[in-house]
Amino acid sequence: MSMGLEIVGIAFGFLGFIGAIVSCALPMWRVSAFVGANIVTAQVIWEGLWMNCVTQSTGQMQCKIYDSML
Repeated sequence: MSMGLEIVGIAFGFLGFIGAIVSCALPMWRVSAFVGANIVTAQVIWEGLWMNCVTQSTGQMQCKIYDSML
């Protein structure tokens, strides 16, 4: 019984560790799309933990890294 609980605890700890790494590494946490009257004015905005990016319908992407709080 005790060894089974240890294995389950280690598995959950490992899954949490992998989840933390993946969530910090993902560039986009929230994606918003804005489409104007025509497709020319479409924008996609990605907001992540470290930066935000705006992609125009022309394919041009502009990213800005957040200023450090330190």
